[in-house]
Amino acid sequence: MNKRSISDMKLIKEVLTNDPICDSCIGRLFGGTSRLDSYDDIGKKIRTENCTIPIVDPDTCIFCEGISKNREKFLLLIKDALKDYDFSTFLLGFHLHNDLLEHEKNIMEKTGTDQQETLKNYMNRVLGIILEKELGKEVDFADPDIMIIIDATFDVVRLQVKSLFIYGRYLKLERGIPQTKWFCRACRGKGCRHCNYTGTKYERSVEEIVADSFLIATKGTDEAFHGAGREDIDVRMLGTGRPFVLEIKQPQIRSIDFASIEKEINTKYIDIVEVHNIKYTQKGTIARIKQAHFPKRYRVIFESQMPFEKEKLKKVALTLRGNTINQFTPTRVELRRARMVRKRKVYDCRVENVENTLATCIIEAESGTYIKELVTGDNGRTQPSISDLLGVPCTVRSLDVIEIKGA
Repeated sequence: MNKRSISDMKLIKEVLTNDPICDSCIGRLFGGTSRLDSYDDIGKKIRTENCTIPIVDPDTCIFCEGISKNREKFLLLIKDALKDYDFSTFLLGFHLHNDLLEHEKNIMEKTGTDQQETLKNYMNRVLGIILEKELGKEVDFADPDIMIIIDATFDVVRLQVKSLFIYGRYLKLERGIPQTKWFCRACRGKGCRHCNYTGTKYERSVEEIVADSFLIATKGTDEAFHGAGREDIDVRMLGTGRPFVLEIKQPQIRSIDFASIEKEINTKYIDIVEVHNIKYTQKGTIARIKQAHFPKRYRVIFESQMPFEKEKLKKVALTLRGNTINQFTPTRVELRRARMVRKRKVYDCRVENVENTLATCIIEAESGTYIKELVTGDNGRTQPSISDLLGVPCTVRSLDVIEIKGA
């Protein structure tokens, strides 16, 4: 116990005489210690040395209202709340009502020393030490798997469970599937006759195909799908796939057999969607893949109103190679994109195949390039375009992303 002046001792005696305060709070507020089970003994000693009033029941203590003696009750509440959760680290947060906090603040301002400990800190520290030992888990102040919030006023425990972040790459092998869920515009996801009461515009999406298996495996409550860009619904994603991060919210299970889930998805959705390179990641990966501007390679098949002249088409491809094009917001997306001119570089363009009125080109372009409009010209909104350079209108028959470079 730290040494105190005569004036300090008088103040302590005054507090003990005027306020009902239990031995644990006396030791916590006036004793100065960091040992786990020493506040009761120190408080009793201070009381004996300074006054002769009876021992105060913690339930009537003005500074804790019995909270300091109810560690076992709180431990049982915490363990019951945690019983269904798989986690490695945790952190405690103790909530007290304002009257207790105000009483404590006032007395600490009067008798403050650098060795005083608040009731919140005391309960967090003691319960944390016990839980670490009994559960075999670790306290993590920076980024815990679970934040345990104890409301001591109502004896309620709430959990804030850290989301689980899963990185992977997906291939979309079938056209007509959006990357993410498209909610029905009529009901906004609630379900109506327009969407056959599904709440969505399309029967399935890459997001739902990938997320469903992980939600079942983790017993999560919800998810969010974050892709490194996206392809149009009628465009396939081939090659090594597109990077994504799947965020599982409120997961009960954090230990996952990735190989098993990967096999399950790839078997169930064979020739539709394929995933690979699945692994744990951190929240920061979302920002990195969202902010990155990866060049992409495409295979585009397009059709002309008359047979192509192969040599002329090769010259057009050579003209575009290394050139910068100007793309005003395409007609097909102008309702959801800002109306502006975007400058995009075409790194490479080469003719792969020509058959009468059909041609296939491999195009590598800067991230954000509208490839369909690079072919069609979009009524002059994209300049130059293959159609303009050929002097013949062309329409896109199919488009595939075949590589996301640098991802």
